[in-house]
Amino acid sequence: MHGMPKVRSLLFVLFPLVGACTSPHSIDVGGRPERVQPALLSTVEIPGIDNCAVGCPSGGGEATITRYAYTLNNNGSTKFANWVAYKITKDTPESNRPRNWKTDPDVPAGETLNPVDYNGAYVALGLDRGHQANLASMGGIADWQPLNYLSNITPQKEDLNRGAWALLENQERKLGKTPGIDAVYVATGPLYERTIGSLPGTNKIHTIPSGYWKVIFTGSTPANGLYAAFIMEQSTPRTANFCDYQVTVNEIEERSGLTLWSDLPQDVQTALKSKQGQLPQKIGCSTQ
Repeated sequence: MHGMPKVRSLLFVLFPLVGACTSPHSIDVGGRPERVQPALLSTVEIPGIDNCAVGCPSGGGEATITRYAYTLNNNGSTKFANWVAYKITKDTPESNRPRNWKTDPDVPAGETLNPVDYNGAYVALGLDRGHQANLASMGGIADWQPLNYLSNITPQKEDLNRGAWALLENQERKLGKTPGIDAVYVATGPLYERTIGSLPGTNKIHTIPSGYWKVIFTGSTPANGLYAAFIMEQSTPRTANFCDYQVTVNEIEERSGLTLWSDLPQDVQTALKSKQGQLPQKIGCSTQ
């Protein structure tokens, strides 16, 4: 990646300082100074990078990395991100980027996986390397390579990854190209509600997600009602319709332990999170 050696050097200087702090931290891989965040990472505010608009999810782990392609909260115990947030515009999609898997250079080695850790996963468990911030939606940016860092990847069942989940990602990109829509904000992450198994190619302690959640809204805020929330289990059939997996944001919060949209006024949060939004009608779902 162009410019990465300079950034890596900066991060090596910063990490000892971070280790001396007890507060959660955020790393700006765009080369700006480290920003110490309040407990539970209620928001990430870095000039020029806007991946959340109304507040990144809070309640995750201590290490949040902000990149041009996404903002990610890493979980060193599960070895996968607690959540990833990204912003789709008309310029961000690109369908021809290679999947050159790499270990995230900005996550401690014991808190993420390596490419070899996925060896045998497909044969043994039918697991793909599933992007959280997906390559086709964000591969058009200049700094797209971190999309293939394994911190942005989870072991996702083939039928889900190539079925309903992929179709929902297609709808994200279509929304981004729709006249009158300047931005599509997406937050997504794993759930751990049942045992799925272990990757056969690694001895690292890890936890494979049992399912995934996703929240999408258009414009600068979900307050206009154009939002949607989904939960899909790893066992979701390949032929499933993503429209059948709509939920409320409240349900996602209850099951994930996170808080979304924390920058909105509390009364607005309460009103929106308890009901399904109107966005599904714009992506091919009938009114429920």
